[in-house]
Amino acid sequence: MSDPEILVVCLCAQWCGVCREYTQAFTQVRERFGAMRFVWIDVEDEAELVDPVEVENFPTLLIAHGAQPRFFGPLTPQPGTLERIVRERSAHADPALAGRADLVALVARLRAAA
Repeated sequence: MSDPEILVVCLCAQWCGVCREYTQAFTQVRERFGAMRFVWIDVEDEAELVDPVEVENFPTLLIAHGAQPRFFGPLTPQPGTLERIVRERSAHADPALAGRADLVALVARLRAAA
């Protein structure tokens, strides 16, 4: 599935060894979903962009369709897990995210920064 309206964001930190290792998996999955927009955000370097959203575990993934977040949460750092989540959540939203104004605002800031 490819859709230019889908935004896939990995929220990580450079100091995190798991995140550094995860970069390759993120790149591999990005190549499989060429029309989707994949973005890597270092939450410390881009703190003003991410704030007030709290990222407590790494890697944390944000998936949005248009302005609406469809997934937000930590995941295990394997390409298969990332690919499965991208496929599932690009098609179906997590209803628990409907009231997350902080995530809607983050998606808007990310899209504006492009």
